[in-house]
Amino acid sequence: MSRLLLTQILLLLCTCTIRGIRLSPQTRDYLIEAESFQKLGGWGIDNQAATIMGSPYLLAHGMGIPVQDAETRISVRKAGRYRLWVRTRDWTRPWGRQESPGRFKILINQHQTDTIFGTKSASWGWQDGGVVQLHKGQNTLALHDLTGFDGRCDAIYLTPRLNAAPPDIDSHHRRKLLDLPDVKDQGAFDLVVVGGGIAGCCAAVTAARLGCKVALIQNRPVLGGNNSSEVRVGLSGLIRQQPYPHLGELMDELGGVGFWNNYEAQQDTASERSKRILSILRQHPEKMQHNAGPASNYEDEKKLRLIQNEPNISLFLNTEVVSVKMQGKNIRSVVGKNIADGTESIFSAHVFADCTGDGNLGYLAGADYRMGRESKAETHEPSAPEEADQLTMGTSVQWYSEDTPAAQPFPECPWAIQFNDSTCFPILRGDWQWEAGLDLDQIADIEQIRDHALRAVYGNWAYLKNHHRDSLSYRNKRLAWVAFIGGKRESRRLMGDIVLTEQDIINHVAYDDASFTTTWGIDLHYPEHIPGLDEAPFTAYSQTTPISPYAVPYRCLYSRNVDNLFMAGRNISVTHIALGTVRVMRTGGMMGEVVGMAADICRQHGILPRAVYTDHLPELKKLMQKK
Repeated sequence: MSRLLLTQILLLLCTCTIRGIRLSPQTRDYLIEAESFQKLGGWGIDNQAATIMGSPYLLAHGMGIPVQDAETRISVRKAGRYRLWVRTRDWTRPWGRQESPGRFKILINQHQTDTIFGTKSASWGWQDGGVVQLHKGQNTLALHDLTGFDGRCDAIYLTPRLNAAPPDIDSHHRRKLLDLPDVKDQGAFDLVVVGGGIAGCCAAVTAARLGCKVALIQNRPVLGGNNSSEVRVGLSGLIRQQPYPHLGELMDELGGVGFWNNYEAQQDTASERSKRILSILRQHPEKMQHNAGPASNYEDEKKLRLIQNEPNISLFLNTEVVSVKMQGKNIRSVVGKNIADGTESIFSAHVFADCTGDGNLGYLAGADYRMGRESKAETHEPSAPEEADQLTMGTSVQWYSEDTPAAQPFPECPWAIQFNDSTCFPILRGDWQWEAGLDLDQIADIEQIRDHALRAVYGNWAYLKNHHRDSLSYRNKRLAWVAFIGGKRESRRLMGDIVLTEQDIINHVAYDDASFTTTWGIDLHYPEHIPGLDEAPFTAYSQTTPISPYAVPYRCLYSRNVDNLFMAGRNISVTHIALGTVRVMRTGGMMGEVVGMAADICRQHGILPRAVYTDHLPELKKLMQKK
């Protein structure tokens, strides 16, 4: 082998990326993204705030029990002393708490560093870990959780320049430092659906079965959104309604009997299907747990099989859409980034559907949107406030406990919300009412919102276990599950050719493009202040106005200013008040079916969503009527 060829091979090895590990040939610095670790152990990838803080990160969500180490390997060209930096934060410091719950250490070649991380800064930043010794060749790194209380690590930086400061890494600099490969072209599709919740799954399956080539992009490892095992919210809203009683039948394939609450089953007791559901529920009462139930109730695998068995759907899990390329008023393509290894892919399509809930795709494309409550002067809605504001419905962090045969200790949590006998909740399970952040930005502040909810759950449980007058009754109980992915209700609403209002629903205003039917009451949530507790609200109450079934116009399902953008789910074109009825997931699933049908009409005629209404509405109605 020639010396020149050997030199070229060594240079290539020096600059290669192995799951987020970068070695610079100039400085021999290493940047290791925590989410790219080869073994995650008990740590989980949290990307809820990735668009705000710049990256996903690893979270040690052990509910008070330290989680298994996350591990990875790096290959080092030169042995020596390196300065260690860890990008982390003390997540309770924004509330003025001095004791840091999310503490962890770094293990290098199985030796613990002296520094305890997650203890310094309220915001994300680099914490100095001192000088460490690395071997030539393979070295192991591990994240060693000390508490089980949501320690978090974004990245590790190692440099032989012992006095050098770590880099300031936003998403652009991360890509440059990691020397990631070029963006992979995934090809052209008829429809790209961004968001794999119930609405997105229904849009993708419906379009695919009609003949569309579909890409379904989901930013989590599971499908279902709020109806996944990560969030555990049951499916609500009635299906099979007039004027299109076959809309919603796809829900039978997507969601199992574990999602059918008593209310719906009892509304149609004459049907064979409801008799079957009631029979199964009597045999398996655990499936009655609509929210915050066992993971099996939410049937992640069933959803995955449904999507994977559709030959016209290409599924991309763990992929966050981070940018769009526009051509005039149309989206030409979107770029998706893998949340684990940082690699990027580009997806092109004739039409796109934003089923993200947060309206992320529409936001990136410059679609008109709203957040918060409109004023009564603007919408003339009876229930609207006199002045517009930013109040939204909040994010739920649900939880439940379980019985065990032996006593289960739980540590004191001085950094959490502090309860007493008059302010605590003597309960074994937290349902949707454990809802936070109604007065905050549900996108920009989501990490703070989720963390505040965790402080409430842990603080309440610690009080019940250790101090409550009836603490003996909790002796053998332990926290079995606490969500770390928040269940959102409201954020951005993308504006369409029609913005549905309260009076449309209450007065049954008839539109010629009536499509899916909403049946849930106008259910709006408000923050609940606990007397005697000097903390921001972490629970909510509901005010509901009953409605009669109402068919929502198709024109609420596409953007008014991005010409090839559909939307389905809680981000469709409605006011804050009207969102109270359309936001539930079976209703969202029917929206997805309508969008899938409209997307196929666009494919067949080479048109865009608005033209489905102006030129092909009878064709859409015919599809909605079909079994």
